Amino acid sequence: MAASPSSSSSRLLFLLSCLGLTLLAGAEVHHHEFVVQETPVKRLCNTHNIITVNGQFPGPTLEVREGDTLVINVVNRAQYDVTIHWHGIRQLRTGWADGPEFVTQCPIKPGGSYKYKFTIEGQEGTLWWHAHSSWLRATVYGALIIRPREDKAYPFAKPSREVPVILGEWWNANPVDVIREAQRTGGAPNVSDAFTINGQPGDFYNCSQKETTAIPVKPGETALLRFINAALNHELFVTIAQHKMTVVGVDASYTKPFTTSVLMIAPGQTTDVLVTMDQAPTRYYIAARAYVSGQNVGFDNTTTTAVIEYDCGCASDFGPKIQPAFPSLPAFNDTSVATAFSAGIRSPEERVKVHENVDEYLFFTVGLGLFNCKPGELCAGPNNNTRFTASINNVSFVFPKKDSLLHAHYYKIPGVFTTDFPAYPPVQFDYTAKNVSQALWQPVPATKLYPLRFGSVVQLVLQDTSIVTPENHPIHIHGYDFLILAEGFGNFDPEKDVEKFNYADPPQRNTVAVPVNGWAVIQFVADNPGVWLMHCHLDVHITWGLAMAFLVEDGYGELQSLQPPPVDLPMCD
Repeated sequence: MAASPSSSSSRLLFLLSCLGLTLLAGAEVHHHEFVVQETPVKRLCNTHNIITVNGQFPGPTLEVREGDTLVINVVNRAQYDVTIHWHGIRQLRTGWADGPEFVTQCPIKPGGSYKYKFTIEGQEGTLWWHAHSSWLRATVYGALIIRPREDKAYPFAKPSREVPVILGEWWNANPVDVIREAQRTGGAPNVSDAFTINGQPGDFYNCSQKETTAIPVKPGETALLRFINAALNHELFVTIAQHKMTVVGVDASYTKPFTTSVLMIAPGQTTDVLVTMDQAPTRYYIAARAYVSGQNVGFDNTTTTAVIEYDCGCASDFGPKIQPAFPSLPAFNDTSVATAFSAGIRSPEERVKVHENVDEYLFFTVGLGLFNCKPGELCAGPNNNTRFTASINNVSFVFPKKDSLLHAHYYKIPGVFTTDFPAYPPVQFDYTAKNVSQALWQPVPATKLYPLRFGSVVQLVLQDTSIVTPENHPIHIHGYDFLILAEGFGNFDPEKDVEKFNYADPPQRNTVAVPVNGWAVIQFVADNPGVWLMHCHLDVHITWGLAMAFLVEDGYGELQSLQPPPVDLPMCD
């Protein structure tokens, strides 16, 4: 007797379900609780109350394998609203767990909680998590390490040890007060008082030497150092005294291995390096200092250090009495070093899938600007009676306050945003000229999104401008990795600069450092439905409006559609 169509369908669904369970075998579900709270921490001779997760600074390191699911219950016991962003996680169909305040959720109020749940698919390497509310990420951050599945190996020899190295930024003041004062006056915020490595400033700051981060190693071994730049407003050069670093991954994507003596890591970016301990068994500094590309821009001119300590297994004890060897660091404005490092990053694949047929050609200018102050208002901007702002394509992004963008999109709530973000600058000009007409310095404040059809291929030129000052801008796109096809200086020329495109092995990242007075071209496929923030990861710039968002429509069927919102999704007031 022939099976009925319905019974055949049921049998097929059962077989597919079994296949799915087989494919997921070995994947784990990790449950964590993050308690956001105020914690006393002593740095630079003084004790400060800072916002932490579980009383830890930096916060807990999350360690998973590709394919695993994370369920993190965030409980807010602090005095501020908070959200947590899982930086670089694709969040396929789980945009509700992405975390940027007023974009994918309303903030978690003091006394409230929210359970973030997402599965890590097709990503291996180093990412991180951080607060995405005000300047709380100055102290609320931690590493997120994704190892291969148990039946897979690294594409390089297994290292003897793995160490997260998180670069941070420290204020003696409350960072939230620092940015609030800048917003009140319209001026630039006070710069930080120190940089940190794994929460510690290091030997060259007051009252810090005893707590300097130390990394024990053995002679001859190879360590995998997972660098994360969690600083708010500084790109950083990083070196290790007398040791070479072999870069093997960035932003949870593997790279062709290449050897360098210096890294340039922008806020939001991660860089995995292999270091062979092949020097005399003593002590060596890891050192980091600012890379500053803007002109007449105040910056933190200090240097943070950690120490690599060889355990030679011998009778002599060099210990802390032996001064570590200090590395050579580039000058703070050495753009040539930053450019050379960026040029060395390539995909490990011989032929990356770069799409020749592009659906959306976009051209976005990124940079600073000025707003005129209101009558009677005294402002601290660079010109008389102005306040700092920033924009993309002359739109200074305004975050909603009464609803999140994703919630408004999902429930078709009017009046929260518009979908007319410009694909090109409204006025074309010499973007990198020394003296841009001041008529172009005033952007338009608005909450505009750019709609994308599911599956469309997007090619985006990010062009720096010299309004106020040219600057290297680390641009991060939530929910997506992208290919960096090319970078260059000056104004992008679509006829000449296409010759510079790398169609063979372009690197894949989630944050691109757009060169100062230059441009970068990226490409991605809009295969993840939802609302995805794109912004400069210098936090002062996103505060000023250097952001926009893509609205990626659902495709066909359940697997190409955004999941419904969780029942505990925080609501706005």
